[in-house]
Amino acid sequence: MGGVLVVLEQREGSLKAVSCEALSVGRQLADQLGADVEALLIGPPGLDRGVGGQYGADRVSVVASDDLNLYQPAAYRDAVVDRVRAGEHQVVVLSATAMGKDLGPRIAARLRCALAVDVTSVEASNGIRVTRPVYSGKAVYSLSITGSPCVISVRPNAFPAVDRASDPKVEELEAPSTDARCRTVQVREPETARLDVSEAGTIVSGGRGLKEPANFKLLEDLADAIGRCAVGASRAVVDAGWRPHADQVGQTGKTVSPQLYIAVGISGAIQHLAGMRTSKVIVAINKDRDAPIFKIADYGIVGDLFEIVPRLTQEVKTLRGG
Repeated sequence: MGGVLVVLEQREGSLKAVSCEALSVGRQLADQLGADVEALLIGPPGLDRGVGGQYGADRVSVVASDDLNLYQPAAYRDAVVDRVRAGEHQVVVLSATAMGKDLGPRIAARLRCALAVDVTSVEASNGIRVTRPVYSGKAVYSLSITGSPCVISVRPNAFPAVDRASDPKVEELEAPSTDARCRTVQVREPETARLDVSEAGTIVSGGRGLKEPANFKLLEDLADAIGRCAVGASRAVVDAGWRPHADQVGQTGKTVSPQLYIAVGISGAIQHLAGMRTSKVIVAINKDRDAPIFKIADYGIVGDLFEIVPRLTQEVKTLRGG
């Protein structure tokens, strides 16, 4: 049969946006290979099967069980491996999220095949050719995979989710019976209810220019005024313990591509730029007019952020009717 198998990721029964990106990558590869795309849904009963038809899947296979609501490494691995062997798939695609970075190596080890992680471009040309930035985006690493099957994890927000209507065949599969030595029993969400930076359409990020962690309240107030806005941070801020690592944007944090990215007090080190330079509109606020962030910003404000951000927050509130 052959083809491309795309492993979709869910949380509490709802598909994550990165699944649409991974499925679009799978569709692109399948078109180049002249093959089919199978979307694999693993999780609790009631999973939404419709996303497969929206992004070009030829088949949707569902492995549903109450025991699979949370990510279970051994069970998820076995479900994917079973489908690869049954369908003789050439490529397995998944997202380079926390789950994907754990699951990908497990699949590759069980299949004894090649693994390419966190890739930012992929094409089928004399095998599978992938690239990914290295050394904080200063260089690009290129890899050609000639063996089959192979496992590829794609960096979130590095690929667009492309609508491709289809009418896939849906098949319900039996969940694997895995005697796991470890199980996920609970996922503890952060106390804050803010959006994850990797999934937000608008992000306000802060750097060392904020001087102390308490001053992130300025960014939180701005994010609240904007609405549906995440608060991010530079690596320096996270390393200093001002913000959790989940907020970090950059090469060693999360790659983001929102509609609007507001960088406040961030100089623009190459490590940070590597994680946000694909944002649709970039606004930089910094008192140093020579800060590197201004070289990629669409709009720049040179001045004291402690004066500018509160005024910006008030203007947003006024525009939104208080």
